[in-house]
Amino acid sequence: MSPDAMITHFVGASAVVMVVAHAAGCCARRLRQPVIVGQLVAGIALGPTLLGALAPGAARLLFPPEIAPMLNALSQLALVLFLFAVGYELDLSILKRRARTVVAVSLAAFLVPLAVGTGAALLFREELVRLGAPTGMPVSAVLFLGVALSITAVPVLTAIVRENGLTESLPGVIAMSAAGLVDVMGWTVLIGALLDAGGHEGPHWALRLLLVLLFTAAMLLGARPLLRRLLWGRELDASYRLAVLAGFACACAWVTSALGLHVIFGALLAGVVVPREAGGTLDAGLLRPLHEVSGLLLPFFFVVSGSNVAVGGLDGSGLPVLVVVTLLAVLVKVVSGWGAARLCGVGRDDARTIGVLLSTRGLTELIVLNAGLQAGLVTGPLYTVFVLMALATTVLTQPLLTLARRRSRARRAPVTYAGPPGPPVSSGCPERPR
Repeated sequence: MSPDAMITHFVGASAVVMVVAHAAGCCARRLRQPVIVGQLVAGIALGPTLLGALAPGAARLLFPPEIAPMLNALSQLALVLFLFAVGYELDLSILKRRARTVVAVSLAAFLVPLAVGTGAALLFREELVRLGAPTGMPVSAVLFLGVALSITAVPVLTAIVRENGLTESLPGVIAMSAAGLVDVMGWTVLIGALLDAGGHEGPHWALRLLLVLLFTAAMLLGARPLLRRLLWGRELDASYRLAVLAGFACACAWVTSALGLHVIFGALLAGVVVPREAGGTLDAGLLRPLHEVSGLLLPFFFVVSGSNVAVGGLDGSGLPVLVVVTLLAVLVKVVSGWGAARLCGVGRDDARTIGVLLSTRGLTELIVLNAGLQAGLVTGPLYTVFVLMALATTVLTQPLLTLARRRSRARRAPVTYAGPPGPPVSSGCPERPR
């Protein structure tokens, strides 16, 4: 295929991706589901599961193999911008108010699913290898499967909390704060899993770990004051500041990718070290265009993720694994979050709401799965299982939350006590006393 033909196909495929994904996102919102649920379904539908199965000729015409690298590169750029914004918005200062409860809930909501996930990976390693796990189940694969079960999606969780009016409520604040810590712990363990994964051409993993630590220290100690002096110490046009910071995020993503990690780690770290406005407030002029651009490009990530999902490839052994993984993913999050909150003195209803909110996987789970797919830690039907688990847990969050809130209202409803039953009252005149 000539370069001009590749560009023509790429532009046409981009039109289909953006229109279909954003239309599906609007439909999902009408059904009171997060936008990414519709976009993920659209990405899966445009892959081998639906379009490739029903109209393989149309699928090859719209998405020829030659443009796959271009779509993948655009999806990675979308991830870099999205996670740069996530890192910039990450605020752990809320720990000062309910530090004990938030830390306890986050530890339970991460360590319990991690232990269950790694235990299940070791217990059923033969079945998982048949579905696409690495042969021999190395430590990196076991850790990765544990992380995949313990992740909570902060962006989707934030949207659900806002849409349900829980932003200022006790369960909403605790759940969002704990989810931030859960993801920090998850990214940390995932770094170890990817460093230990084989197949990377370059230095030994110990040397790469040292380089990663040095890079992180340099970012935390030197990047923030340097950025503040260059971009905040003078009057600059907002578009210029955005361009410089986007380039900074891409450069950091390039460094972590060169060190054997995923581009997501550099982008996330870049967002964390970016200075805030006076008083710790976020720069709306920076966040708004970041959200708009990443929101426009993220459908390409869903399409690339969906191209590796083949629901029809799940055989008789894959479907039971999907059911078990989904049930485990919901139960371990709800139970661990609820139990830790109750131990810290949170009421029964609020604790139940916290557990349900923490079971949301969403986009963060897909990002983790994408990193594991590129590292060879999950492939084939097993990747499909975890993508569908991410979709199912995200879809189930709103119904479970509605059910929990209904039970809470029913339990608090006043009950009128009518007293013990008396004798039947006659319809005639009362008897005159003698």
